[in-house]
Amino acid sequence: MSNNSAKSPLIVSFGEMLIDFVPDVAGVSLADSYAFIKAPGGAPANVACAIAKLGGNAAFIGKVGDDEFGHMLANLLKKNGVNSEGICFDKDARTALAFVTLKTDGQREFMFYRNPSADMLLKESELKMDLVKQAKIFHYGSISLISEPCKSAHMAAMKAAKQAGVLLSYDPNVRLPLWPSPDAARDGIKSIWNQADFVKVSDDEVEFLTKGDAQKDEVVMSLWNDNFKLLIVTDGPNGCRYYTKKFKGRVNGFKVKTVDTTGAGDSFVGSFLLAVANDPNIFDDEKKLKDALLFANACGAISTTQKGAIPSLPDKAQAEKLIKEAK
Repeated sequence: MSNNSAKSPLIVSFGEMLIDFVPDVAGVSLADSYAFIKAPGGAPANVACAIAKLGGNAAFIGKVGDDEFGHMLANLLKKNGVNSEGICFDKDARTALAFVTLKTDGQREFMFYRNPSADMLLKESELKMDLVKQAKIFHYGSISLISEPCKSAHMAAMKAAKQAGVLLSYDPNVRLPLWPSPDAARDGIKSIWNQADFVKVSDDEVEFLTKGDAQKDEVVMSLWNDNFKLLIVTDGPNGCRYYTKKFKGRVNGFKVKTVDTTGAGDSFVGSFLLAVANDPNIFDDEKKLKDALLFANACGAISTTQKGAIPSLPDKAQAEKLIKEAK
């Protein structure tokens, strides 16, 4: 860990870490794929790595199998400068796997092996609560809400963070194949909606959650809650929209040659959370907010130019270079 990241505010990511198997050729179905590239993934773990890669202070809490993949993932987090004290190993369950199909435009579909995987079996008693309480921001998704005992652990960690005055950050990261049904996914994702300080959703997720047109402000605002400090909608290559109590607007994206969109949202979130941790007044200052979102858009864009989520995460210099070139 570098000194600067040890001193900067701690951001804790909670949830799943797994291995994505990505076909070596895009535009081929899983059945027709010949070879797969092993890519570490899991949104909350990607976010932690994104923060660390940008020089921030990140920790990850979650569970992997006590198997080769699980230890590989834990070591990868360490190697990327993420605090891994909160990782547990399950003797009986395996690390989760996901096979990802890449369409020719870099968009993807998932097939999961989790029955049950180690991440689903994290218990409240295994949580490193001191880590949660000393965080400036506690970040999570919705996959950890799907089954017990992980759901109870998630709720307990969230409650402890809230009571300790930690900012709550939520990126639902909808993965429909993991939920019993689309309605179960909607209900589960919305069950903790109002507790967050900050929520990031993609345009597709807005459509899924509201059954409305994600480009319409009134549809997005149906997701607003007065507890929120900020709601962000990401529009893929078109950048993002932001909504606060006082103002709303749009920040443009960057044109890049997209290879794989996996992890783009996590790169965006990690970058933005780092800005929030370093300056909590960002929610009240539109100029600062727009600067942070432009930088986050650049991070998201760069991460799509390479296969796999973690290997493609940018550092500060890369993001600054893209912004400069775009000007």
